[in-house]
Amino acid sequence: PVASRSAVTAVSMSHEARRVFLQQGSTAACAAALALSAPPAQAASKAAGGWEVVNLPLATDAPILFDIEFDPKNPQNGWIVGNRGTFLQTTDGGKSWAAKSFANLDPEEEINYRFTKVSFKDGEGYIIGKPAILLHTRDSGASWERVPLSPKLPGDPYSIVALGPGKAEMSTSAGAIYTTENAGRNWKAEVRETIDATLNRVSSSGVQGASYFSGSINSIQRDADGSYLAVSSRGNFYLTYKPGDEFWIPHNRDTSRRITSMGFVKDRMADGLWMTSAGGEISKTPEVVDTQLINIPFDKLQIRSGGYGLLDVAFVKGSNKAWAVGGSGSIFGSTDGGQTWNKDKTADDLPSNLYKIKFFENAGYILGSNGVMLRIPVVDALRGLEVLNAAGWAGQGSDDGREGTRRVARRRASRALVRTSAGPLPRLRYREVLCPATTARGGCGRL
Repeated sequence: PVASRSAVTAVSMSHEARRVFLQQGSTAACAAALALSAPPAQAASKAAGGWEVVNLPLATDAPILFDIEFDPKNPQNGWIVGNRGTFLQTTDGGKSWAAKSFANLDPEEEINYRFTKVSFKDGEGYIIGKPAILLHTRDSGASWERVPLSPKLPGDPYSIVALGPGKAEMSTSAGAIYTTENAGRNWKAEVRETIDATLNRVSSSGVQGASYFSGSINSIQRDADGSYLAVSSRGNFYLTYKPGDEFWIPHNRDTSRRITSMGFVKDRMADGLWMTSAGGEISKTPEVVDTQLINIPFDKLQIRSGGYGLLDVAFVKGSNKAWAVGGSGSIFGSTDGGQTWNKDKTADDLPSNLYKIKFFENAGYILGSNGVMLRIPVVDALRGLEVLNAAGWAGQGSDDGREGTRRVARRRASRALVRTSAGPLPRLRYREVLCPATTARGGCGRL
């Protein structure tokens, strides 16, 4: 059944306006919000590495910023979402931002929402959050409507991607994946079973070690082709799903350390995955990813993280440049496709954990706690990495410069030794382990 939708209008709000909004009735608060609207905040404090800290007009104190998005149809139009009802918009490509609020949401209720994902395509956009909420716009964010969600939805909405007029794909924290062609009025399930059902089935299959796959999921990501990657909350395994599959496939982690985060190297699962683990380690798949492998091989990359956890990684399209961010303002850059990394000290003094890094056509953004956001033009990101890389190696040498050269040689020799002595991991496939009798016939059926 389809419930009626409520229209939601986005209005600009300053910090003072939000306080008035919470203290007064909704009618009076709307008037106060419009009267007290502050001009958009301008970017400030540019560091030598090229990243600049952006002063945002936040309506609440120290929110966590979860996601940022720009409309491909109009790259000047962008949005930021976060907890405590944080919702900001830019109309100049991210140079300045204005706080927004949904006028038809109760102000005391709105501040309790964690808006976690935003997605736009050709002027149509979606926002999801917790408690479970789905907002939709057809006019580039000028007005919003609340789309009702079924109370029987398995899990909470976790991610959503706008795919075209009326079309979108939503995933939940239980691993359910749904598509719509009428802006959320009706949804079609794409996965036959949730992640919990898959793990229960695999654990009871009788395969040695299958009980290792248990627990909940704390992150789900979608690539450009519609494939998904999920990481268990305990960091002991991860799962993949490709369009056309009936269920998720669990995989062993390729490290003894707990998985912190994972993602796609080139926005396509087939082209590679990256993985960060406890203690600030980072690794990447060396070849095309075969999701039917139980143990997908990863190569450990060279990074001196100081033990800080790495929470997100971004590989810049069309180049060998990459950035990684993490706890206590940690930023690292790479100029060789992630093989080696050097530290960027731009955010060292910021009281923030950096959770997300995202690049668009013209600029890259880092989002974190305490309302921290950093911005860098793509041109500066590439140029800044070259300077950072040169300075990083220079700082590792001794006074006569020879020690740095010896360290480089030792690292290269060590990597070569690991490749020749360790050998490839066993390439076991799920269909060969769980249903060997049917492998020759090309089918596995229900496990």
